[in-house]
Amino acid sequence: MQWLASLLQVNQQVMDSFAKNVAQAATADATMNPWAAFSAVAKQAVDFQQAYMQQITQLWSGLLPGATSGTVSAKDSDRRFAAEVWNNDPRFELLKRNYLAYSAYLQQLVDTAAVDERTKGQMQFAMRQYVDAISPANFLVSNPEAMQLAMQTGGQSLIDGMQLFAQDLARGRVSSTDETAFEVGRNVAITEGAVVFENELVQIIQYAPRTPQVFARPLVIIPPCINKYYILDLQPENSLVRYAVEQGQTVFLASWRNATAEIAHLSWDDYIERGVLPALKVGLEISGADRVNALGFCIGGTSLSSALALLAARGVGQVAAVTLLTTMLDFSDVGEIGLLMDAASVTQREQSIGKGGLLPGKDLALVFSALRANDLIWPYVVNSYLKGKKPPPFDLLFWNSDLTNLPGPMFCWYLRNTYLNNALRIADGTMQCGEQIDLSKVRIPAFIYASREDHIVPWATAYSSVQLLGGHNTFVLGASGHIAGVINPAAKNKRNYWVGGNDKGGADNWLQTASSVPGSWWNYWSGWLAGHAGDEVPARVFLGNEQYLPIEPAPGRYVKARAE
Repeated sequence: MQWLASLLQVNQQVMDSFAKNVAQAATADATMNPWAAFSAVAKQAVDFQQAYMQQITQLWSGLLPGATSGTVSAKDSDRRFAAEVWNNDPRFELLKRNYLAYSAYLQQLVDTAAVDERTKGQMQFAMRQYVDAISPANFLVSNPEAMQLAMQTGGQSLIDGMQLFAQDLARGRVSSTDETAFEVGRNVAITEGAVVFENELVQIIQYAPRTPQVFARPLVIIPPCINKYYILDLQPENSLVRYAVEQGQTVFLASWRNATAEIAHLSWDDYIERGVLPALKVGLEISGADRVNALGFCIGGTSLSSALALLAARGVGQVAAVTLLTTMLDFSDVGEIGLLMDAASVTQREQSIGKGGLLPGKDLALVFSALRANDLIWPYVVNSYLKGKKPPPFDLLFWNSDLTNLPGPMFCWYLRNTYLNNALRIADGTMQCGEQIDLSKVRIPAFIYASREDHIVPWATAYSSVQLLGGHNTFVLGASGHIAGVINPAAKNKRNYWVGGNDKGGADNWLQTASSVPGSWWNYWSGWLAGHAGDEVPARVFLGNEQYLPIEPAPGRYVKARAE
């Protein structure tokens, strides 16, 4: 150990000498001597390497006889190394601290790279994937918790881990929950209702009333087509659908079909004409109301907003007010997910599936998981495969693992016109269903919700919809992320939300002037929605009507079909 510490110190001296020689070769004018520009970069890299070597030297020196421990601070709050054995055993404490120091060194090199911001972002993303993957917690021989458990169980934990690995290998993905604990229609997606309309793309569900009086105008919900709808109807205690029904809303909901080869040719226009518009029409004709209210979640909000602009172009006013949950209409800043898309990758998708074919749900799931690998991938690898512990049941993660395929033409149109060209925000920037689309012509009240820690729809990006839509807009910012922020039941009264900011400036100014309110945003939204829902009328005894007879009980067949 003394020898290694000395060697590292010598290495540091060599690097310091190299930096001085480069500096001497450079001149003050970089345009006259290319060594000057190189000198700045090289000196920075050398400084980082010196700092890293110094930390490693201190780490090893701290293990010498008579030395004190804790010579280098580490991220002791890192959940991967929270167990006592990582800190009490000097071998693994050294391993942990060495890994953290090396990770910081690699990330510093990328952070200061002399490249454009997009390239740097891609490098940072790739480096984070690499750094997360090589964590000593991810391997049996360097994970003291896993080895200790293997000894305590006589190797049974390793046998159990291999069985779990074999099961996931057959599935083609890492399991994050006990999928046998839930079943669609048995303990998730169980709010009472019936399918009252269906075509090759969508089923429309009408939910049974839970109050003697209901508002005259129904609520039509357009969930994301890239996931199953029941994120909005998990279990009764955290179901937004059930909550809305309990507030006196008559709720209709579009349940998208899990795409198969039979509908692999469908386009974005088909999703508008055969999905969103029928949902609005069914809600309107069954309720007999003058207009409906509508809600769109994520890409469901994007397609709903497009449909509203389409109706405006056609001179049709079917919707009184709209709610958009974590929805992007302006794709100027899409967060890290935008780093994975460029013209070449979109063109490649178009060539492979743009005229027909399927985008497998597992492809999308992998992208979203990679954005938060230390939350959505590696903890389950460690606990399942190294420790032999079956993931606990969690309804939200069960939904997350229920994958959905998409038709290639629809997906490719969406990628090119939103993430790549950002054309929706431009008046007449896209042609949809034979009409030029202008979001500013959507001149109805809008409730726009965003989640502050959303890594899929950055909240400031969602806020930009306030300037794009032409009506009176109410913006609300909730705590937490893309899903947990939305699914925040009013009965639990958790977290907080912000309202009432000044919308004359940008997103930051809005937040600085907004008021924080404890609890769930659901109650605030319910009050807003009631103001646009018309008078109260007696609840209907039967679902559907003579034109739209009930086809089957909710949740229907479409949502139960699983992607293979």
